[in-house]
Amino acid sequence: MAGVITLRVNGVAHQMAAEPDRNLLGVLRDELDLTGSKYGCGEGFCGACTVVIDGRAIRSCHTQLSECAGKSITTIEGLARDGKLHPLQEAFLNVGAMQCGYCTPGMIMNGYALLRRIPSPTAEEIVRSMEGNVCRCGTYPRIIQAIKQAAETIRGDHKAKPVTQAKDPAHANAAAAPQGTVQGAVQ
Repeated sequence: MAGVITLRVNGVAHQMAAEPDRNLLGVLRDELDLTGSKYGCGEGFCGACTVVIDGRAIRSCHTQLSECAGKSITTIEGLARDGKLHPLQEAFLNVGAMQCGYCTPGMIMNGYALLRRIPSPTAEEIVRSMEGNVCRCGTYPRIIQAIKQAAETIRGDHKAKPVTQAKDPAHANAAAAPQGTVQGAVQ
């Protein structure tokens, strides 16, 4: 039975009549027109639909609306401020940490939650955190580099230098990571 649910998404409260067992991804995309979160596997395994709820990376395809009431939901659309991309979004662009881009919003949201928890993650911590996000293009080394670069920028480490695709030594090794895992990307 449909009820009125209030969702707080990207700082804005939305009241809507919806079934409490409806998944969050469908509401974000179909009702709120926030299409950054992607439908991938529909089972919570690929990470393309990742959003951040109360600071935790959550798979929105597998999350019921009833679990979201009263919580703060952040989507990829909510990261930019005053027309300026979040440092993690900038780092993904600087490093070229995407090819087709389908997994990128989920990767960024998972990385965002990681950096909120651990401001200076090691490569191993990044790998562990990102394990549930699948990139079919195999850009794992660049994803790790982007998260490291964003961490440096957020901390204000001015020694950090932007890495471009052409200068990124990991770029040549991107295909070496086993498909569907970040594990092979740590060097």
